[in-house]
Amino acid sequence: MEIREQIEQDLLDQLERNGTVGEYYKDLVRDYMSLWSTKNMLAQDIEERGAVVDYESNTGTINKRKNESVSELVKVNGQMIKLLDAMGISPAQAGGTDEDM
Repeated sequence: MEIREQIEQDLLDQLERNGTVGEYYKDLVRDYMSLWSTKNMLAQDIEERGAVVDYESNTGTINKRKNESVSELVKVNGQMIKLLDAMGISPAQAGGTDEDM
């Protein structure tokens, strides 16, 4: 099972353990996973191109500017956290123990 499937199943399992059921919450998990994919694409872009990228101006001059993926990644992560909150899921519910650290 790939990591995406594992994360999605873990979220669904946590909802079930919390007694949070229904299509609305399943749809929130799908939204979360869509954002998860977007987050990974943004992170890959930053890794490949860096935090600062070259661009060509209208006059043909090569300049540098901030890679917009950096700020978008922050926004996507924030939305992912909001979705987890809306589902009533927190990291403490992951099922681990102190011995796992």
